[in-house]
Amino acid sequence: MTLNLRPLAALCVALSLCALLAVPDNFPGLGADARLTLAVFALATCAWIATPVDDTYIALGAGLALTVTGVISSDTLFGTLGDSTVWLLICAFVLAAAVTRTGLAGRAAAFLVGGARTVRQLVHLTTAALVVTAFAVPATSGRAALALPVFLALAKALADRKRLVVMLALLFPTVILLSAVATLIGAGAHLITVSVLWQATGDRIGFTEWLLLGLPLAVASSHLAAEAVLLTTTRRADREGPVRITPEQIQEHSDRPVTGPWSLAEKRCALLLGTVVVLWCGEPLHRVPPAVVALIGAVVAASPALGTVHLKDALKTVPWSLLLFMAATMAMGVALADSGAAKWLVDGLPSAISPLLFLAVVIAISTAAHLVLQSRSARSSVLVPLVVAAAVGAGVNPVAAALASTAAAGFCHTLPASAKPVTLFSDLPGTPTYTPRDLLRLSAVLAPLTAALVLLFAVAVWPLLGVPMTR
Repeated sequence: MTLNLRPLAALCVALSLCALLAVPDNFPGLGADARLTLAVFALATCAWIATPVDDTYIALGAGLALTVTGVISSDTLFGTLGDSTVWLLICAFVLAAAVTRTGLAGRAAAFLVGGARTVRQLVHLTTAALVVTAFAVPATSGRAALALPVFLALAKALADRKRLVVMLALLFPTVILLSAVATLIGAGAHLITVSVLWQATGDRIGFTEWLLLGLPLAVASSHLAAEAVLLTTTRRADREGPVRITPEQIQEHSDRPVTGPWSLAEKRCALLLGTVVVLWCGEPLHRVPPAVVALIGAVVAASPALGTVHLKDALKTVPWSLLLFMAATMAMGVALADSGAAKWLVDGLPSAISPLLFLAVVIAISTAAHLVLQSRSARSSVLVPLVVAAAVGAGVNPVAAALASTAAAGFCHTLPASAKPVTLFSDLPGTPTYTPRDLLRLSAVLAPLTAALVLLFAVAVWPLLGVPMTR
């Protein structure tokens, strides 16, 4: 019988920190509310790291503890559920359900992938198609499920070229995870980041601002990753020779037509999705909040006359557990800021540190954080409040620091259990797929590349787009 020491070690660390915080003479200048907040934060983080307990349950318990002890009010705890970012995500999932129901994804895949004639073209056309899905489906796990039939069709068409199938199995989750940064709704962690920034600094990042900053990074990192996947999992001989993927092969794995005339439902859904995305991007002109635009789109998508999905069916696709997690961690962020705990933590950091070194350290920690915290949202919940507070003290623009941390935390490819898309594509009965060794080989190359790319954007690209590195 093997004893798992990880939960025991984490519990010992958390209890030791709580014991130190409980002694009034320790840490002078730290108020009672700040001590309680840090104790709850330490226990929650250790529970996320070392226990199999559901992340949402832990977050709700932490939020409840902070409310019962009076660190935050009940209005703060429950008010986070009414935050506009929560409504944005709910409505985005309703829209995604409408898109999925019509089969537009299959048509897009047949159109893009069918034009590939070489292996490299196939890889980059697939990458481009996966990047586009970030605008239609607001979760990496949902995008992975949507893309799985397309991968199975490609795997069947390339059944006699096993290495290419393995390469594509690795390409799909890799691009899905890295391209999520393209949009505000690409991951729940993005909404947590936006909320923390708003509460801590008063800076509000809208859909358009995130798109302007995140889309170039998503495109660059996705295609860079595509080349890394191609070169680390195939040989020169595998990459030679033509490929030909027909719409008929994709049709075999789709219950909706991927060619031929569009149905009325497909036309309505495509028009609705295009209108919503345009309105999101045009927020600076019309001043309608993205959540309101999403709600209008969701109401139309589920309407009896114009919609393509029933509201009750669409609401079943909403990850309510994720929304509760987001709300609870937003409340934890409020407690860290309002209690003075975050300020006390960053006051202990070295003051003589250059902005470039600060960002490099933040990006390195955020890139490696998936080895400890498997939940992307949990990583942002732990890291972003501290990064924002530390950035202010170091003279770094907190918006740039928070975006860099969130973007770097999108790398989670080292282990099959590091992210749901990686897990999904790692075990496909009857289809060749990657091994843990393949993931480690890719991560050894891709981790430093993506970290360096995020740092490059934070230092050289984002300042050109209105987000300077320093305050």
